[in-house]
Amino acid sequence: MKIMVINPNTSESMTEHIRRELERVKGAETELTATNPLHGPVSIESAYDEAHAIPPTLELVKQAEKEGYDAVVLACFSDPGLEAAREAVSIPVVGIEEATLHVAAMLGHKFSIMTSRCQRVPSRTGHVAKLGLESRLASVRPLDMSVLEMDAEPERTKARIMEVAGAAVREDGAEVIILGCAGLAGYAADIERELEAVVLDPTPIALKMAELLVSLGLRHSKRGLYATPPAKLFK
Repeated sequence: MKIMVINPNTSESMTEHIRRELERVKGAETELTATNPLHGPVSIESAYDEAHAIPPTLELVKQAEKEGYDAVVLACFSDPGLEAAREAVSIPVVGIEEATLHVAAMLGHKFSIMTSRCQRVPSRTGHVAKLGLESRLASVRPLDMSVLEMDAEPERTKARIMEVAGAAVREDGAEVIILGCAGLAGYAADIERELEAVVLDPTPIALKMAELLVSLGLRHSKRGLYATPPAKLFK
């Protein structure tokens, strides 16, 4: 099967980081492509960033279907343009946030989300509520680091995750920790050993979900929410 993983920001170093981590876990029969738009924000840390990232991301989603890919993964924890992408194509599109929140709810009573900055906390809690999982949310805790800092400073990032996730386990009752940024790929195993709590790395989870959907021949229903948009001219 062919799966395209789209990093919706323009950071090629982050895209390469994501690709390296996913190559370790992909199925033997999976042909993996990791890519990012040529235009848009270099990182996604606000609704404003998301709005600018969505149009070029949607073009890549449509390109994936035209080129015969079996599924797409959106590798940004905000899932920018996820519903629009599912309207635009008939192949499965998996958002790393949505997939991981559902998995977290299956693996423990309460989960906590690690996010970049305090300004992102309301967005994270809102997305949890939208999926009907608010009763399972222990907390959203900011790392107080930018997305680009997390990508460029792995040792500092790991230490900060240990500190903040440890507080979520001790003080908030979290049984599951979600690393709420695609740029945090690869940290879960070490953090889990230290905390003795389940730690979820969203991008590998979404890739495996995409592989599952393809292997079972499943795709999004076109009867309502993800119906193909009516044809029209855009000026």
